[in-house]
Amino acid sequence: MNGNRPAGQQNTLRIIAGYWRGRKLRFPDVPGLRPTPDRVRETLFNWLQGLTLDEDCIDLYAGSGACGLEALSRGARHVVFVDTSAAACAAISAHLTALGSVQGKVHKCSARQFIESAAADTRFGLVFMDPPFAAGVLIHDCAALEASGLLKTRAHIYLESGEALPESGAANNFPENWVLRKHGKAGAVFYGLYERHEVTA
Repeated sequence: MNGNRPAGQQNTLRIIAGYWRGRKLRFPDVPGLRPTPDRVRETLFNWLQGLTLDEDCIDLYAGSGACGLEALSRGARHVVFVDTSAAACAAISAHLTALGSVQGKVHKCSARQFIESAAADTRFGLVFMDPPFAAGVLIHDCAALEASGLLKTRAHIYLESGEALPESGAANNFPENWVLRKHGKAGAVFYGLYERHEVTA
């Protein structure tokens, strides 16, 4: 969390690997913005290994854009960044320009608005979902994403939560066809990687 740092203070994230390895990017101090720590991000992309290459991705609740930018650095075909903060969206757009990337697109809206309004002409194979913990939207938005038609038959979804991650079918409305493959805990943050399979009759 950002805690009580003064408004307007700038923060820095580091791209761990790939084309832009070692690049440091600054992002604004936005209430509720909690970038995925380097150590957790490194673990996540170790789990993903080659699954990022040439993949279409969504970074919902993008914040600093750390996960989506890391995915682009590691060869993702395209990343959609979604966030409600104008300052966060402007910073991500500036990063994409500075990095010379045309493979990222930024949407200023809520994750739910994007999920409910986006056309399913592109189907995504990798999704990052790291909402503000206090918002209490994770389970609902996971269910909405599953119902949206935006996901590939086989997709991977990364979740962060302030509570223990749900097992498939264990939480009300949580998609039964999302299987928790890997998980860990860093301080008060629970994180994990789910694999989605098509629902069969």
